[in-house]
This record gives sequence, structure tokens and C-alpha cells, in this order.
Amino acid sequence: MNLNGVKIGLAITGSFCTFEKVYKEVEEIVKAGAKVTPIFSYNAASIDSRFGKASDWVSKFEALTGSKSIMTIPDAEPIGPKNMFDILLLAPCTENTTMIQNIGQCKLL
Repeated sequence: MNLNGVKIGLAITGSFCTFEKVYKEVEEIVKAGAKVTPIFSYNAASIDSRFGKASDWVSKFEALTGSKSIMTIPDAEPIGPKNMFDILLLAPCTENTTMIQNIGQCKLL
């Protein structure tokens, strides 16, 4: 897989038990040449769990990607208008994320 030059926004949500699996997949994406920027939800960036401290996960993803994380709404607001990413990856895509997507689709119908 060749992802050279592909800009990926990695939106990390609060399903803490999957962070290690997400990390391993992002390792492969980075190895394939993508430029990945972590985007942490408020909960993912601030809640410590039995799966690790939030600050450690932020640091770990930043070290892997070489990019500073986006962690606030004001920092995230330019993503769309500035066309910052080619792909926005939600990982893990939790039930809450799925419900929001479905609500949005229902409003479009």
C-alpha cells in the first residue's frame, strides 16, 4: 500500500479498550507514507482508564505521527474550510459516533 502524500486526520474517540489496536493500525498507515494528524475527542484526551493515562496516549500518538494533536473545537474548526485532510478516519467508531451519523442521514432524507 502506498499512501505517500496522503493527509489523514485521525479522530480518536473514547473507546479506550481499542486504543492499542488503533495504534497498531496507524503504525502501518504511517509506514505506508501517510501524514497523520491525531484529533482527540475531549473524553479521549482527558479521561484516564484502566487502559492507560490519557496524556500518555496523546504523547504516544504524537510521537508515532510526528504531528501535534488537535484537541479543542477552535483548533478543529479550520479542518473543513482549509481542506486540511484527504481522509478523516474515525477510530474507533463508537456507537455514539454511529448514532450521530444516522441522525445526520435521517435529516438529509
